Amino acid sequence: MASRHKLYKIDYRTGRIRLKNRVCPKCGRVMAFHREPVPRWHCGYCGYVEYVRKR
Repeated sequence: MASRHKLYKIDYRTGRIRLKNRVCPKCGRVMAFHREPVPRWHCGYCGYVEYVRKR
């Protein structure tokens, strides 16, 4: 499991703490970004996948 401090971005000027990754719309957990073989966001808990489209 990843270290918790690597999952968040802290803005010391405003005092805000934000997640670096997306949150799963299905179960509410943190999603992982995978580049290979196809760029996508994946939730390891429920299996939800969002494919990244190229513009």
